[in-house]
Amino acid sequence: MANVPWAEVCEKFQAALTLSRVELQKNPEKEPYKSKYSARALLEEVKALLGPAPEDEDERPEAEDGPGAGDHALGLPAEVVEPEGPVAQRAVRLAVIEFHLGVNHIDTEELSAGEEHLVKCLRLLRRYRLSHDCISLYIQAQRQGFAMLPRCQVICLPQPPKVLGLQNNLGILWSEREEIETAQAYLESSEALYTQYMKEVGCPPLDPTERFLPEEEKLTEQERSKRFEKVYTHNLYYLAQVYQHLEMFEKAAHYCHSTLKRQLEHNAYHPIEWAINAATLSQFYINKLCFMEARHCLSAANVIFGQTGKISATEDTPEAEGEVPELYHQRKGEIARCWIKYCLTLMQNAQLSMQDNIGELDLDKQSELRALRKKELDEEESIRKKAVQFGTGELCDAISAVEEKVSYLRPLDFEEARELFLLGQHYVFEAKEFFQIDGYVTDHIEVVQDHSALFKVLAFFETDMERRCKMHKRRIAMLEPLTVDLNPQYYLLVNRQIQFEIAHAYYDMMDLKVAIADRLRDPDSHIVKKINNLNKSALKYYQLFLDSLRDPNKVFPEHIGEDVLRPAMLAKFRVARLYGKIITADPKKELENLATSLEHYKFIVDYCEKHPEAAQEIEVELELSKEMVSLLPTKMERFRTKMALT
Repeated sequence: MANVPWAEVCEKFQAALTLSRVELQKNPEKEPYKSKYSARALLEEVKALLGPAPEDEDERPEAEDGPGAGDHALGLPAEVVEPEGPVAQRAVRLAVIEFHLGVNHIDTEELSAGEEHLVKCLRLLRRYRLSHDCISLYIQAQRQGFAMLPRCQVICLPQPPKVLGLQNNLGILWSEREEIETAQAYLESSEALYTQYMKEVGCPPLDPTERFLPEEEKLTEQERSKRFEKVYTHNLYYLAQVYQHLEMFEKAAHYCHSTLKRQLEHNAYHPIEWAINAATLSQFYINKLCFMEARHCLSAANVIFGQTGKISATEDTPEAEGEVPELYHQRKGEIARCWIKYCLTLMQNAQLSMQDNIGELDLDKQSELRALRKKELDEEESIRKKAVQFGTGELCDAISAVEEKVSYLRPLDFEEARELFLLGQHYVFEAKEFFQIDGYVTDHIEVVQDHSALFKVLAFFETDMERRCKMHKRRIAMLEPLTVDLNPQYYLLVNRQIQFEIAHAYYDMMDLKVAIADRLRDPDSHIVKKINNLNKSALKYYQLFLDSLRDPNKVFPEHIGEDVLRPAMLAKFRVARLYGKIITADPKKELENLATSLEHYKFIVDYCEKHPEAAQEIEVELELSKEMVSLLPTKMERFRTKMALT
């Protein structure tokens, strides 16, 4: 290297970076890695010019450099040693080159070679890992490539830039090989090193690229701090993915929330992606019934999504968001769907808290919840303080303004439920703008089903039976057309869901019409006809559902699959009940209906005797079926005797 000017070495290194980051976009379609290979050649040249690695570092056994090895294992502090002297400085520069060679090989899908270079980098830096010069590179070393693992990405988080660092790069490689616990160890080690460095040193560390920059081009303290904090944010990002993969959901959500919070604090985010990730996180809180936190995530998502097109492109957001209108509308629809789930789950949770054993409003439970409402409101401020909040200043105020328009408390009456229903319905219309039946069949159907569910739960809060009937009628009107459009061969499961739901809507309407008729002294023929028509429609859709379970030879299965066991048993039970509810003046027809009803009740009892595990799925319906199997034959015999006498 003595014969080559240092400026020329630096120039080769910078050219390699340009080939990897900029020229990559210009590669021919048939040679997607052309610039990567050119960059690799330059990096190898720089490595050769730097000379061999120091002997004591290069010959260290590789086993010592894994996570948990030596004193850099979690829980054992590292010592701050600065890389002083020409030998140490050369080791650090070589580590930077090994890092970029590792990233290069990972990007070209040569994972084993990538790991080899990254482990060499760790080995060279190991002694100096907690120093001002090396901490950033060492932490980054376990990360690159993890973002390419969709199977680990369940909690949706933004994709960080690809060229990041080494210890994190190894975490990614281990994840590729499904050694997720090894990845966890690398990433947790990085987290511990960051914490220790900030506690013992604190000043912004050198960025790895500065090793090949002239003094006048070195970064400012502010820029160094920004880059180092970004490195740590990305580490939290990957830890969220690891914990999600390990099914440590609480931890995953915590790290996801912290990642999003830090992105806002450091103004390093992509508005569309940040918003969809916050909205996705809200679903975790919804499932945990933490509605205040869910509302906060969704409100923040709305506010940040509104920034789309208003911020300039950065290193993290190379493409202006205004240039991707389809993505914009898709993400808008996805956020709307998260709002729908929020409204629907909050209403359903209130229903579960207030319904009696037959699914009707329990006024005593409603009164108890009203008494608890004051306590919930009193605790609101303390709950809010404990929750992780997004943003500060004007951004925080903007998020709060959205939150204040939406309740996080369970609705206790029709008016409160209606407010949530209208908000949910607003987002249904917004979601359907993108998720149309042509092109997004499954998504469109799920949105329509959620719309139907909103009407269903709103009907629970309604006391007027006629208005409840109209709500169920709206459900049927939006669901029935779907059964016409769908090919049952390709959408069997979806068809079953819709058929069952339509049948249940007709079933509920029939029950309501019967209750209305019971209040009248002498129901007219119009009401009787209406009840029978609703009965007939419910029977039709329950039968369609049950027929979908038959094999190609139209034979009903002897053993019903676990996934459809309860719906199938409920359908059989309701068909039995529906036949018993048909109003007819023809004694012979009534006897036939009773016989059909008995047949279905008997099916349930017999099936549960042969398959005892089915009994726990329909305990209430099974007991009622046993009673009917006992009572109906006597009733039918009396009916036959009466018919013979007349």
